[in-house]
Amino acid sequence: MKEITRYIVLIALILFNSVASAQSNANELAQNSNEIIDSIYSKSLHSYQQFWVKYPDNYNPKSKIKYPVVYLLDGFSLKSNLEIVYDNYWGHYMPHMILVGISNRTNRTRDLTISKVESNRGAPMQTDSGGAETFVAFIEEELIPHINKMHRTTNYRTLIGHSYAGLFTIHTLIHHPHLFTNYIAIDPSIEWDNQKLLKEAKSKLKSNSFDGKGLFVALAAEQLHMQNASVTMDNIMEDTSEYSLFARSIVEFSQFANSQKQNKLNFSWKVYPEDLHGTVPLPAMRDGLIELFKWYQFKAPQTYNNPESSVELLQTLLDNQEKIYAKNFGYKVPPMIEELFNGYGYMNLQMGQPEKAYLFFNKAISYYPESANAYDAMADYYIDQKDKIKAIEFVEKAFAISGNSYYKEKLDALKK
Repeated sequence: MKEITRYIVLIALILFNSVASAQSNANELAQNSNEIIDSIYSKSLHSYQQFWVKYPDNYNPKSKIKYPVVYLLDGFSLKSNLEIVYDNYWGHYMPHMILVGISNRTNRTRDLTISKVESNRGAPMQTDSGGAETFVAFIEEELIPHINKMHRTTNYRTLIGHSYAGLFTIHTLIHHPHLFTNYIAIDPSIEWDNQKLLKEAKSKLKSNSFDGKGLFVALAAEQLHMQNASVTMDNIMEDTSEYSLFARSIVEFSQFANSQKQNKLNFSWKVYPEDLHGTVPLPAMRDGLIELFKWYQFKAPQTYNNPESSVELLQTLLDNQEKIYAKNFGYKVPPMIEELFNGYGYMNLQMGQPEKAYLFFNKAISYYPESANAYDAMADYYIDQKDKIKAIEFVEKAFAISGNSYYKEKLDALKK
């Protein structure tokens, strides 16, 4: 049993992190096969706007499969943070998704702030401000349509922003909630313009419905007061100085948002006591995505791994998982990603439970009929069952789909 347990762990690690070859796009401008850097001319902003797009590892532009999308503001400076989180947590914690990073390297203050001000924190403003509504128009009328046209996307979208971009993220939720399903605001600058957004948000959160929307807010609490280290989360709301206004505004917003249960907003927030403004994006992206996709995580994963679980019980679990996904995504989605169907299939095959192995392999073909790998896995099932004729049939299907020489060699070996 110890050997089987070690094998299960090994198979899970190998298959959970396995990747399919991503197909390059004809419109690709740069980078490798699953990532491009692109730009479009914005009539709203009167300039070219740069962005990058990264596909999930199993992305195939010829396939009919479509993906949710994550839009990251300050996309080039925070790119590695999002990639680290996504690469480590897709599969069980979040689905395969297309990632889009929007550049804010030029006109950042103008595009992400919600009102024009002459001074900020007691100092004259040296840059233009107040262009958030124009930037929303760019995203809604130009960028999202372009991404949807060029890539295989669904309308399930997530927006992530930090600092001024966090201010923009909450502004978008409050005034344009239809644009995204999920919003992650990391150390948002809610104090902007005498807490203008905070006042607007209190009114909207109290009176409007945000059913089906999710918001995660993060606060870096290593330095709550710019000059006084004695100010902590326990006493910050007692401080009235300008130096704690940034943090106080986030706390006040979060406490109010958390109290408004009637609007049905899926709201949560977290304080990061050991993080600064510049270090909090990484842990906040992790926690925010996991929290907002909590419904995506498998129910009773131990049951899938238990050798005593029946085929009927596993079928019921898969049916229930599919219903959960359909309810939250708003469209039909396989109850597992292909990698996990194959992983559980091979695990059960090795454990001497072919009925359960067949269930997972067959489900993979049913949900991913354009995947050569799914047919190849079923061929391995028939090889294990000493049915060479059926094994050849499924390897032939895999070869017909992909043309990969690996399947041709496997086919020749089987026919011999």
